[in-house]
Amino acid sequence: MIKLSYMARGQSEDDYPGLIEFARDIGLDMVDILMMADLQTPEFLLRTKLMCMKAGLPIGYFASGVSLVGPEEMRAQRLARAKADADSAAFIGAQVLHVFARHTWPATVEEQERFWGPMIEDFQELADYCAERGVVASLQNHNHGSFAMNANQVLRILREVGRKNFTYILDSGQWEGARGGSPRGWYNTELDIYDVYHKRVAPYATGVRAKIYKIDNGFEEWLDYPRFLRILRDVDYNGAISIVFEGGDIPRNRYDDQTCIAMAADYLREVIEDSTVFAR
Repeated sequence: MIKLSYMARGQSEDDYPGLIEFARDIGLDMVDILMMADLQTPEFLLRTKLMCMKAGLPIGYFASGVSLVGPEEMRAQRLARAKADADSAAFIGAQVLHVFARHTWPATVEEQERFWGPMIEDFQELADYCAERGVVASLQNHNHGSFAMNANQVLRILREVGRKNFTYILDSGQWEGARGGSPRGWYNTELDIYDVYHKRVAPYATGVRAKIYKIDNGFEEWLDYPRFLRILRDVDYNGAISIVFEGGDIPRNRYDDQTCIAMAADYLREVIEDSTVFAR
């Protein structure tokens, strides 16, 4: 059964009780935790774990936003941060450590490959470190000129890392040329992201992030979720779908973040339950 989640992202310890309570109140099945490094103390991780348990919400993925590609002089620091996140994920009981391959895509093939090799090596080292702790490391696609902004890049990373516990989180909106990418709202009108991206990577997805951009009329207007979910159905996807609201002030969305997230949860439940979309 498909499970609905959302990303609880706080700026301080005081934010998380309300975020977790909100997830429970709107009937979500799980919660994902984004937590900056300075908050990842054993005391607060344990408090967060207990808050989720009391709310009846398993933790799906854990993240700090770390990326394992970039300048050579920062390589050791990036990997150390990712390993610390893996320790926190194991401690808090998360199934997955969420990671990025986020760095400006170089203009030349020579420079691209100069970054690519160390990135693959570091993903391999991180995956091995995670395996010792019973954690799965999962790459998310992302635009903004990253190393995982299209299907070719995502599939190449997965193939070259070659670790069973290195998997993939499919983000519905963050693709090269997509409306939810960069710059926000602009998109390549000749690009069909469902055929060019989603269908190619869906068989590898062990998690899904459902981006929500414009929901104030009761349905997501920038993405075709009935079509997207049919793609997931066709590959027998049965994992979690995590709601990620991308904001948008008036006139894009008339309501506050929590109202929009609750509307998104209701809408996605309807799409999932629609017999013409997801039921066998």
